[in-house]
Amino acid sequence: MALTVGFDLDMTLIDSRPGIHACYTALAERTGTYIDADLAVTRLGPPLEEELVNWFPADRVAAIAGLYREIYPAIAVTATPALPGAAEALAAVREAGGRAIVVTAKYEPNAELHLKHLGIRPDALVGDLWAERKARALREHGAGVYVGDHEGDIRAARAADALSVTVATGPFDAGQLGALGADVVLDGLTAFPEWLAGYLAAPRA
Repeated sequence: MALTVGFDLDMTLIDSRPGIHACYTALAERTGTYIDADLAVTRLGPPLEEELVNWFPADRVAAIAGLYREIYPAIAVTATPALPGAAEALAAVREAGGRAIVVTAKYEPNAELHLKHLGIRPDALVGDLWAERKARALREHGAGVYVGDHEGDIRAARAADALSVTVATGPFDAGQLGALGADVVLDGLTAFPEWLAGYLAAPRA
């Protein structure tokens, strides 16, 4: 079977903290509701609604999430850089004859805007999936490796019977990722091409 590698988006391929911080700040201004944007961006990974329940009544969360997603493109996309090594990581997969896909909890239209803005072109993009729910997309695309930065990404890889490769660029440091059960822990995506070369060269049982 051809190599397929899945990548998470937020804090794996992109540093979404500046854009999301700006979006939460604008959301607070529009709604008149206090949001600690500094705190919120330390907890990136889970779906938006899981953060909004900390600031809004449960019966308003769906509407507020809709407003957030509406204002997001104009505020967050250009403020969000790629993380070092992102483009090179996808290129390494393709140079090895494989496919690189992105599977993310982010609202898919906004995820697509980020990728287009940064010139990152995966072979497939699937959004709106978190933790074990990502396994569906990973299995459908035959991904044997899933690269992420969060406990939820480790759970996704496990549920998909994929190798869990993690980068310590999100809310968990290298020691925490290892303790959570990641198969591989890298400091960041700049280390991914060398790791991939070694992984592909290693004999399989």
